[in-house]
Amino acid sequence: MKNMSLIVLVLLSLLSCGNHYQLPEKQFSTVVVRHLLVDSLLNVRALEIVKENNGVFFLTSNGKAGHIYNSDTDKRLNIVYPIAVAPDSIKNNFRSLAVTSKNGFGLSIESPARLYRIKNDEKRLVYQENHSKAFYDALDFWNDQEGIAIGDPTNTCLSIIITRDGGNSWSKIPCENLPKAKEGEAAFAASDTNISIVGKHTWIATGGKSSRILYSPDKGKTWQAFETPIIQGAETTGMYSIDFYDAQHGFAIGGDYTKPEANVANKIRTSDGGKTWQVVASGANPGYRSCVQYVPQSNGKKLVAVGFKGIDISNDAGDTWKHVSDDGFYTIRFVSDSIAYAAGAGRVSKLHFK
Repeated sequence: MKNMSLIVLVLLSLLSCGNHYQLPEKQFSTVVVRHLLVDSLLNVRALEIVKENNGVFFLTSNGKAGHIYNSDTDKRLNIVYPIAVAPDSIKNNFRSLAVTSKNGFGLSIESPARLYRIKNDEKRLVYQENHSKAFYDALDFWNDQEGIAIGDPTNTCLSIIITRDGGNSWSKIPCENLPKAKEGEAAFAASDTNISIVGKHTWIATGGKSSRILYSPDKGKTWQAFETPIIQGAETTGMYSIDFYDAQHGFAIGGDYTKPEANVANKIRTSDGGKTWQVVASGANPGYRSCVQYVPQSNGKKLVAVGFKGIDISNDAGDTWKHVSDDGFYTIRFVSDSIAYAAGAGRVSKLHFK
């Protein structure tokens, strides 16, 4: 009994704050990929987690939707696809999706750009833009009432539309209230991750001949622009994806999809809320990637990047990376600190990082 008490005291001493003892942080080194839906005609760049059932909802480039979820009764995996969003006569190419606790919202890319509110069997068109230059890239919500979508310039600024009434109506921010776009500056509809939101803070990643951060501290009421050192200068270069772990720490990735092996200055990081950025892992793989996400509950240390050339992981906030799979995806979202859904050309899959 005395020996047992001694062991308990030693353990308590080691775990106490005074000794600053911490268990070693788990490192990712592999991924197990399980393909859930395989279809050669499938092309998915927009998917979001459905928290109620740890499932995923997705939209496709041919205007359809799909839902993968676990049954409440027998925990069986259910796959519902395709789901019509609009009549077949309407040709939508969906690249953006957002899910609130009440509705889903899907946004097609080019003119006429159409934004639908999706709730069970109800699909309602809530915004349409017919400008010849309309091209929308990403969609997100601050809360159930307030949301934002961004697109390429149709005038002298990036296109930004906002809702304050739960997505029932949307209005475009006038260019006089936004930073002026630089020549050749736009955004990429590659993975629906051009927008990152933490509380009231919002960051938008632009790309092309100029690749900057547009930042709002107040849910889209005021904006300013910050320069970045990521590769830029050509129409296909710049940031393709951005994610923030908290209000200070963020990461962006991209490159040039026409030169996917190029890995110089295609990964950048900030620790001051996006005001300044530093190039990391320049000249080291991965090269071009279309989506990057922080792993939940990782203290901002773990990152996963995906693209059509495969999956890469970092355990040290992006300083070094490990290639873990050649399975190509366009976009990824985490359900937990080790489970994620990913989608791309021909597949929607579930990933288990270990």
